[in-house]
Amino acid sequence: MTFPDQPKPVHFPRAFWTANVVELFERAAYYGMFIALTLYLTNVVGFSDINAAWIGGVYAGGLYLLPPFSGALADTMGFRRSLLLAFFLLTAGYFTLGAFPSRALVLPALLVTMVGGSFIKPIITGTVAKTSDEANRARAYSIFYAIVNIGAFTGRGLAYPLRLHMGLEAINLYAAALTLLALGAVAFFYRQVDSAVHGTTFRDVWAAFRGVVTNVRLLMLILIVTGFWVIQQQMYATMPKYVLRTVGPTASPEWIANVNPFIVVTMVMFVTHVMKNASALASMIVGMVLMPVSALCMSLGGLIEMRSGEDVVIAGILSAHPITVMLVAGITLQGLAECFISPRYLEFFSKLAPRGQEGLYLGFAHLHTFFAAIIGFAVSGYLLNAYCPDPRTLSAEQLVHAYDKAHYIWYYFTGIGVVATIALIVFGRLTSK
Repeated sequence: MTFPDQPKPVHFPRAFWTANVVELFERAAYYGMFIALTLYLTNVVGFSDINAAWIGGVYAGGLYLLPPFSGALADTMGFRRSLLLAFFLLTAGYFTLGAFPSRALVLPALLVTMVGGSFIKPIITGTVAKTSDEANRARAYSIFYAIVNIGAFTGRGLAYPLRLHMGLEAINLYAAALTLLALGAVAFFYRQVDSAVHGTTFRDVWAAFRGVVTNVRLLMLILIVTGFWVIQQQMYATMPKYVLRTVGPTASPEWIANVNPFIVVTMVMFVTHVMKNASALASMIVGMVLMPVSALCMSLGGLIEMRSGEDVVIAGILSAHPITVMLVAGITLQGLAECFISPRYLEFFSKLAPRGQEGLYLGFAHLHTFFAAIIGFAVSGYLLNAYCPDPRTLSAEQLVHAYDKAHYIWYYFTGIGVVATIALIVFGRLTSK
């Protein structure tokens, strides 16, 4: 009796699994630290909302600007040495933030973690590429994508009890412990793979950067999509302080933010299937429409609280603060919007890049996140200062009505989303030929 051929199991080398394990540690460390960053800068170090926002924005922006340059350096140094350097810098930076929370050290520590973190993505994705072939590359990147989301989900989830019971400094020490484990894993288990993945030099990377920022169509697309990510950045820039100040210190911005990766992981394949026959631009426009709706949805929590009080019943079973409920609803819509935009943005971007140079230019396709981080955090700082100020700066009399207009913050981001959506529609029509 003969049996039909069974698919052969895929066996990835040790470098692949080591890279994914350390990616899990790094993502858990980063997202645990990042969701609490502006809280740490204000509540522990003593920066104002405005200054904390600028620092957080530059830090986050740098993590998206530097990777193409770090990737070129990693090609020269070798992946193993680059990973050892990256995790050493991350461990030193996170430990300094947790153990020595002072104004004199916080900026150098953040700079160290920013440089260290910028190596991770190009090296790990390069390792995945070099340890897989055409037959199993899709599966390899699926595993990598799942690991990233598991790390993000776990990191934010564990940050909540750490903040509540041990303080904000403990989150940074927890992040340092995770990156130290990753450093040990690289030292003992990661074997060098061919690092010539990108095949680019600093000159190539700089030429691509100049090419992107001087290409009017690409730069316009980046700036328009920046509007989407400005709203998305509010999960870290505005939401933590907003919910803790309006709901109370036991609120959980960490778990509220975890709604986003949950929606993306569970819905992205379905959305991609539904939109498979639609153009990349059409899919992106759907996502852009959802973003201002999500911001408007978040604003409703304050209005519902004024009418129904601090407790609403959900499906007759659960009760929660209306601000928490509407933040979850808004972030759900943001996750859904991301499913429409993210998979198709690179496709649309590559069509506008110079023919034959698509791969090089795609290294800077995520410049929108660089701009969005700086703009989104900066705007957040001024809006928090105006509508949802630090309670430690207010008297008892001022606190009574200090947050009556806190929900106004989301109206500004609704406006940004509407402008970005209209701009994308107009841009699509102008570039359709």
